[in-house]
Amino acid sequence: MSAAFLPVLALLCYLVAAVIVSQRLYHADGPRLKLLFTVAIAGVVLHMLGLSQSLFTAEGQNFSLLNVSSLVCWLITAAFTVTALRTPILLLLPIVYGFAAMVQLAVILLPDAVQLQHFEHSPWLLTHIMVAFIAYVILIMATLYSFQVSLISQRLKQRTPLPSGTVLPPLMQAEQLLFRLILLGTILLGITVFSGAVFGQDWFARHNLHKNVLSTLGFVVFVVLLAGHRLAGWRGRIANGLTMTGSLLLTLAYFGSRFVREVLL
Repeated sequence: MSAAFLPVLALLCYLVAAVIVSQRLYHADGPRLKLLFTVAIAGVVLHMLGLSQSLFTAEGQNFSLLNVSSLVCWLITAAFTVTALRTPILLLLPIVYGFAAMVQLAVILLPDAVQLQHFEHSPWLLTHIMVAFIAYVILIMATLYSFQVSLISQRLKQRTPLPSGTVLPPLMQAEQLLFRLILLGTILLGITVFSGAVFGQDWFARHNLHKNVLSTLGFVVFVVLLAGHRLAGWRGRIANGLTMTGSLLLTLAYFGSRFVREVLL
């Protein structure tokens, strides 16, 4: 199958999955889960196949902004799809699949700059980058999940029941999962920040400095959040605000310089 055609099929699958889950989100019987996950998994597989052909070339690994964005999107979409099989997060799936469809549309329409890497000569760098990506994905998942936690909390405070068919976990269970995600993501982020500072040869180089500073600030924000939750019981708006702040700093760190270099300049 042509590599150019794979993103089109993935886009269609993600759109169909978003429509399936959105149409019956508040239906008494809920969405058609078998159909939903069949289409969603097909989209994830097609996305992976198209991405692998674009990412791995004969000349090296093309880690352009578009490919990196698609990779991170694929990790998030795959993680949410697998998580949704066991955890009630259906309210977030329209956002996840809708965003994944937008990324596939960008892959189809936008020209892709070439940023070749040769990770076969630097396995440590590849490991460092993959751990950083995984940390980012987990913390973005936590950020999205925090919206569901906020919805549960708001409904409980207002004593407003959700429409029949809406399945949400208990608030305490949802908060425990949220802070476990934040803890795991923060640990992995800390590993990448400290290992990069200690073992990275150009950590203080000008072209890397703003990325490393923003990543460190993001790490500090998440550490403060976890400490505040542990010691002072922070939750609700404070936790959501710090989670979004930390994720925004990481997004600017991971994608800001690439966007300026590949798109604006």
